[in-house]
Amino acid sequence: MPQFQLDHPCFQHPEVREASQSTSFLRSPTGPRLVGGTTYEGRSELEAGHVQSLAQACLTSLDAARQLIRGWQRQGLSLAQIYTRGIAPCARLLGDWWGTDRIDFATTTIASTHLQRLLHEFSAEFLQEAPCPPQNLSLLLLAEPGAQHSLGLFMLGEFFRRAGWAVTVGLPADVTEFKRLFRAEWFDAIGVSLSTDRHLASLEKLLPQLKATSVNQDMHIFVGGPLIMSDPGRVDWLCAEIVAADAPATVQRVTESMASRVV
Repeated sequence: MPQFQLDHPCFQHPEVREASQSTSFLRSPTGPRLVGGTTYEGRSELEAGHVQSLAQACLTSLDAARQLIRGWQRQGLSLAQIYTRGIAPCARLLGDWWGTDRIDFATTTIASTHLQRLLHEFSAEFLQEAPCPPQNLSLLLLAEPGAQHSLGLFMLGEFFRRAGWAVTVGLPADVTEFKRLFRAEWFDAIGVSLSTDRHLASLEKLLPQLKATSVNQDMHIFVGGPLIMSDPGRVDWLCAEIVAADAPATVQRVTESMASRVV
């Protein structure tokens, strides 16, 4: 599996067919919709009903999801708020619906792909929302070997890019490719996203070895992802900083960690 530069125009998610009957996929009523006159001035949270509305829109079509997000923007929400309080929990909600058999795997894939495509579509606008000067720092974000989902990793990369980092995302198919990507070039920091516990024991042993044989042996390694967010105490590695935080907080924490390393 190749690695991707996030600012490369070819990093596009493939086209998928549209899901045409959203309400038929669910065995419960739809959530509330945002209507004219609603304002988010002074608020930073989307409520559970709004997240459900986005999930319903993703089940309907890409355009329906896009229109809902544009409506939230018109009502005062920034893309950063929409990403962290709308799209991220929507992806988790779709996973929950699949896990409880409210929607099937194919439908989940289609809806999740709509979210992924929206992140690509809004990328340029998101980066211009609150741009920062270049940090002269490079970052490799690695999914765990064989990971099936990259939406959260891509979103985290977008927040790092907006903070001035040069970002590369790696989606290794197996441990061999994980090693290759880790050693491929100089990186100031490497972040590893864990979604499952399949590779915990092997990665705990592997990461110090990879760092010792990498181009930059003084790199900063941090570990996060869905597994860490759901159970922060599950991982306690001496070889890496454990970060159980959303994307903006992760960027701030890692950037501050890098600054403290400069003598």
